[in-house]
Formats: sequence, structure tokens, C-alpha cells
Amino acid sequence: MKQKTLKGSFSLFGKGLHTGLSLTVTFNPAAENTGYKIQRIDLDGMPTIDAVAENVVDTQRGTVLGKGSDFRVSTVEHALAALYALGIDNCLMQVNGPEFPILDGSAIQYVNKIYEVGIEEQNAPKDWYIIHKKIEVKDEESGSSITILPDDEFSLTAMCSFESKFINSQFATVNKVEDFPTEIAPARTFVFVRDIEPLLQANLIKGGDLDNAIVIYERQTTQERLDMLADMLHVEHRDANDLGYIQHKPLVWENECTRHKLLDVVGDMALIGRPIKGRIIATRPGHTINNKFARLMRKEIRKHEIQAPIYDPNEEPVMDVNRIRELLPHRYPMQLVDKVVSLGAMSIVGIKNITANEPFFQGHFPQEPVMPGVLQIEAMAQCGGLLVLNTLEEPERWSTYFMKIDGVKFRQKVVPGDTLIFKVELLAPVRHGVSSMKGYVFVGDHIVTEASFTAQIVKNK
Repeated sequence: MKQKTLKGSFSLFGKGLHTGLSLTVTFNPAAENTGYKIQRIDLDGMPTIDAVAENVVDTQRGTVLGKGSDFRVSTVEHALAALYALGIDNCLMQVNGPEFPILDGSAIQYVNKIYEVGIEEQNAPKDWYIIHKKIEVKDEESGSSITILPDDEFSLTAMCSFESKFINSQFATVNKVEDFPTEIAPARTFVFVRDIEPLLQANLIKGGDLDNAIVIYERQTTQERLDMLADMLHVEHRDANDLGYIQHKPLVWENECTRHKLLDVVGDMALIGRPIKGRIIATRPGHTINNKFARLMRKEIRKHEIQAPIYDPNEEPVMDVNRIRELLPHRYPMQLVDKVVSLGAMSIVGIKNITANEPFFQGHFPQEPVMPGVLQIEAMAQCGGLLVLNTLEEPERWSTYFMKIDGVKFRQKVVPGDTLIFKVELLAPVRHGVSSMKGYVFVGDHIVTEASFTAQIVKNK
């Protein structure tokens, strides 16, 4: 898959949930590998910030990005959720104030505008981060946790428990991100009446009303106190004996509040900076635990910037040893690829099982057998040769020869018992019989060798 951006720009207008200001946010296409950037066009110099987890400075009642003493932008999670779920990798967002407009409290207007303006595929490959093992973060005090498990898709489940007879325990699931626009995006933000006064005292929710939030009144208070809160929020008075949900538009789903929690999780996961393939299970999620998890994921990604391909020895190979011998002239002891498990137009994944009987171990070294690095590079090059020769007619009439090797790094030893996974990618299409490639050798999840090399494909006389 390729990276994506918007086909054109669009703007949305409305008031800020916390500031009450009239705000405009504009979404623009961005170049490949830009990621998500937010620009405050109302500040001197129009500074820009990367929308990544490390730049989150507050998670009290939303996700707030900031740098320095002046730059703040909050309530970004709904917009980011829409971009992330619809597969947009690169976008520049420009806003004329300290937060995004709350709109109707959901992400549906962002989704509709993205569909309206269209999505454009770019040339750079989409940089998936694939989850290979369980990763978890917990908050023992609050009981919140987020766990991610291996999955072929980006999927999520949120489980919430509230101290309320109206929404006690709920869960929401999206098994494929394509369902986000219809099943999650329309879910609105919510607040309990008991929390409104502390929020107002914290100088927040100045723009909150019954059009942009679900209000839950489940603990009876005095009529005087309820009227005071209604006046502060500029909404109509309500009978203090009438408990329940308060909003102009009825609930879309019985579990709309938990679906909104799942929406927030998607928006906060956008701050990881890369699309994920894995299943997230969020228990009692909130912006604080979401951000802790996103930061942990970014650390994990930095440790495994180049990921090992997934290798399942139970699957049938794309090329077995007989097909390899049809394409390559190498034979014992120089055939260094046992099978190919993945083959695309620009990349290939090959396998070599290292045994104690390899002939090079007789002299390298008898007391400490280590596979020579030059043979690891040769094995990568053989994979590259298979990638190129597989596209030719009469491949047996062609041979590949090294022209140049660059950027070689040996990170750890290769010893008997290791299974080598080779991943080789074309850096550019083959031109005039010359091919440039980048190769990696993995043992398990770890890179053991990497190199760039150029080869010439020559027709045999």
C-alpha cells in the first residue's frame, strides 16, 4: 500500500469546547512522509508542531499539544481519529486559535469532509508497524489499561465502567477500520453533571452545550444548583427530579459513550506517527492512559525501526529450492537461499537455515563457528537476483554480478541453529541492466546485517 493525503483543502468552522472562541480549522494536502502537522496561523511566525505523542502537554479533558510557553492546541483527537481511520498519512492542519472547533462533539463532520474532498494516493510506501507480540501499559490506581496484540488489521475494543446507573459497564468494538465512519465517527463526547462545575472552575467547557455533548444527570441535586449550572452553560432549565440523558439529539446507540471513548483512542493512537496492524484492547481508557501507551509505542518503534518480515514455516513457499535453481546458477556450497516466502514487484523475502554442517564452519572457526559476513551479503544478493531474474524470460540465460556494496553493518553473529530471514528491496526500477537494492538479514526480530548494493544483470554468452 502507498501513503495517502487529501486531494484538496477543506475548512470547518465552529466554537471551541473549552475556550468558547469562534474557530476555523483548515486541512491541507501534505508531501510524502510529512505525517500530521498542526499550525497556529493566529500566532506570530505561524509556528507548526508535529502531532506526536511526545508533544502532548496536557490530557485533563482532551489531548493538548504544545511547545514552549505560547503554543497550545487542544481538542485535536476527533480530527486525528478521522484522518487516521480513513488512511490519511500526511496532512497539514491550520487553526486560528488554541483548539479545534468541537462541532457536534463527534468526528463525523471531519469524515464527511474528507470523503467530499477526496483521498489521493502518493508514491511512497505506507510504513506499517506490525505488532508481533503483546505490549501493555497499566495504571494500577485508576484500573485503566491498554493492550495491543498481533492482528492482520487495525482493530479495537473499548471496555468502560462508570459509577452510574445509566452507563455502568459497556463495551464497543470495531473489527476493521473501514467500519469507523459508520460505527464510531458519529459518537459524541459526553459529560456528567457532577463534573460540570469543576470543569467550569478550571476555566474549561466555555463552549459546551446540548448540541455538542451528551450530558448525563444521574445524581440528583437541588433545583437551585441545577438552575445555576444551566445558566452558566446557557442552556434551558430542567426539573431536578428528572434524571437521565440530556441532549437535543437522542442517543445514536445505547453504548454511544463507550463508542466515543473508542473514537478518542483512535485519535490518540494517531499520535504514534505510523499506521498500526494490531488489535487494541482498552479498559477504562482516557487521554492520559492513551498518551502513555502512544509514547510507549513510539519507543518500541524506535527500537525496531526496521521490522523483520513475518515468517510462518507452515506456509508453502513462493519459491522452493528447485525453482531457485532454475533462476540462479549457484550450487553447493554457494547456494545460500533455501526458499522464498514472499515476492512482490519491488521486494522479496528469503530464508536460509544455518546448520552445524555448513562447509564454511570448518575454517570459520572450528572452535567458535560463525557465518562469514561476506556470505551473508552474498545470500542477500542472491535474493535480489531472484527478485530480478524472476521477471525475465529465459532467466537461465542471465547472471547477476556485484558492481558496488555500500553501508554494510554487522550487528551480531550468525551461528549454527539460526534461521536467517532476508528482506531485499529495489531502491529503483532496473535500468540498462543495473539494479540498486537495500538488504537486511534478520534472526528473529533482530537485524544482524544490512547493506546496500548495486548489481549488473548480464546475458550469458
